[in-house]
Amino acid sequence: MDTNDKPVLIYATFPDAKTAEAAAHSLVEAGLAACVNILPGMVSIYRWQGAVQRADECVMLIKTRQSMAEAAIADATRHHPYDTPAFVVLPIIGGAARYLDWILSSTSLG
Repeated sequence: MDTNDKPVLIYATFPDAKTAEAAAHSLVEAGLAACVNILPGMVSIYRWQGAVQRADECVMLIKTRQSMAEAAIADATRHHPYDTPAFVVLPIIGGAARYLDWILSSTSLG
């Protein structure tokens, strides 16, 4: 398998489930993600503009392929209200072969 065709996860945070769902629908509809999981109810403690902040957020896990990660992030960013949204691409180093193949077969531009 070519390095750019390996499945990856993109970890992201969104301020609420409604915003996350809009981004998720766009990603799957465009073929940029095979699946997106939204986990509501997360509390984030972080430093922003010199102060410690607290916010309720949602975690979003985007299942895609390495070659599409930048396009997926760009698409999700269009739906994101934050100035500096969290998007981190995480490699998948293993898993059920049929599931990983499904991610690859479910993602395509076109």
